[in-house]
Amino acid sequence: MERSGFRQVAISMAYIVLVGAIAVFAHAGLQGEHGLAAYREAETETERLRAEFEQLRRERVKLENKVLRLSERHLDLDLLDERARAVLGLVREDELIVR
Repeated sequence: MERSGFRQVAISMAYIVLVGAIAVFAHAGLQGEHGLAAYREAETETERLRAEFEQLRRERVKLENKVLRLSERHLDLDLLDERARAVLGLVREDELIVR
């Protein structure tokens, strides 16, 4: 009879340990460093960085265009005049600069 009681206690303890282990792994899978919450946070950060990258790419293209227009081979005299006046402070108040 004693053996049967010990067996019941051992099986109950095994179930408790098993449920505890499942709870720990479930918590780690949802809230842990590599869990579902971290995955969602990483996805949000990825989207933010993609948007920032796209904005920087567009800005780079605009700057490349401006540099090309100021190079010797493709000199845009209007742009050169505008930049020279802006840098040297020679723009009059009544003057309108269109970009």
